[in-house]
Amino acid sequence: MPLWRVSRSHPIHASCEDYRAAAGIDLLHDDEDAAAGRRIACPVLALWGEHSFVGRQYDVPSVWREYADDVRGHALPCDHYLPEEAPGPTDEHLAAFLRDPSRTATGPA
Repeated sequence: MPLWRVSRSHPIHASCEDYRAAAGIDLLHDDEDAAAGRRIACPVLALWGEHSFVGRQYDVPSVWREYADDVRGHALPCDHYLPEEAPGPTDEHLAAFLRDPSRTATGPA
């Protein structure tokens, strides 16, 4: 099997497992954490595509504030696949956040 096929199958498999967990066990874990009063204690950077379903239907920073106190959010000029569709803005926001998460500005939803 060509190396490019192997290297591409792993990210696809990982993405599918992430979606599977989000529709199943993650919901149980979220409920358990909420019942125990657990919240995310570190700064959170939420990025989403402004043209995506999530970007059109949700106030993303508000949703994440249900789980964490320090949420920064930015809608990027793309749909669902941020790194592929908006690599520059994705890189810029991640790099700024990782350099100093306490200084990353919160953008509007």
